[in-house]
Amino acid sequence: MKKSILTLLTVAALTACKKNESTVVDQSTDSTATAAPVDSGMTTSDSATTTSSTTSTALSEQDKKFADGAARGGLMEVMMGELAATNATNPTVKALGKMMVDDHSKANEELKKWASIVEYTLPTGLDTEKQKEYDELKAKKGADFDRAYTDLMVSDHKKDIAEFKKEASDGSEASLKSFAGKTVPTLEHHLMESEKAKSAVK
Repeated sequence: MKKSILTLLTVAALTACKKNESTVVDQSTDSTATAAPVDSGMTTSDSATTTSSTTSTALSEQDKKFADGAARGGLMEVMMGELAATNATNPTVKALGKMMVDDHSKANEELKKWASIVEYTLPTGLDTEKQKEYDELKAKKGADFDRAYTDLMVSDHKKDIAEFKKEASDGSEASLKSFAGKTVPTLEHHLMESEKAKSAVK
């Protein structure tokens, strides 16, 4: 398959000097590399490369910003949830932490699957701001930890809901918009549970 595409492109390139551009574009419609006119200077080593570059560039800035933020945010929710499941003194806060680990781990896996399909590289660690929040929380103990964790969960989930709703309405990539839209109810449930836990540790 690779050789037949390369042969077709080579023949088309050789005839490009003799025939006008529209004929060359018409000839290349049979190949899988229709996105690249023969005289564009783009070399096509195989059809998968062409497909992936087209897919990656199809993501809008909104999609990329959302995907990066969701990946980092999801990772932080799991890390903080693990802290809460072990460090919290209030059973409601412990339960909240466990729920965050379970639900956000599932969402993170779904986001990774999407990224793998569209060949987009997600961040695999926290940014400076989130790392700082995590480190500050990790240093707290007892009731201070419980209060700080529940405060963070309330404020984070308010932001998350707004970001996921924005992607669901303004995003360009259909499967990412769908992921954002169907995750909103889970985030709203998390916010409600976080608010309950916050009032339990006042």
